Amino acid sequence: MKYKYCFLLLFLILINCAKSNEPIVSNETLIVGKWELTEAYISAGGPQYWIDVENGHDIDFLENVTFSSSRFTECTTGTFSIIENKLLLKYNCQDFNSEYENEQGYITYDLEFYSDYFIVSPTSGPICIEGCSYKYQKK
Repeated sequence: MKYKYCFLLLFLILINCAKSNEPIVSNETLIVGKWELTEAYISAGGPQYWIDVENGHDIDFLENVTFSSSRFTECTTGTFSIIENKLLLKYNCQDFNSEYENEQGYITYDLEFYSDYFIVSPTSGPICIEGCSYKYQKK
């Protein structure tokens, strides 16, 4: 009986240790689903800190590597890819131009993916001098 309790305790410890909050190597399959912008990591010239984002825009990644987003009213759809933990968004509206696009027309981010949220940091367009990141929660 004593061994059963020891085994159970050891099992519970191992399960809890396995639940780490480390980033997961992301790909197009893992990110499929509906996500909402919930937090922003900002700085006003001093240390960075997280703030809540009220009524953040949504983004819906589909299995066919397309997405829809409420971020821009002038264009809401496009295609996406993930290459070496970088998220690339290509809006597909003909006359859509954004200051956030790079020369190839992609809006790009460094991507940290976790089980129920991901964090992006812009790598194209205007870049925050102090650094900035945005957290999206799974809906």
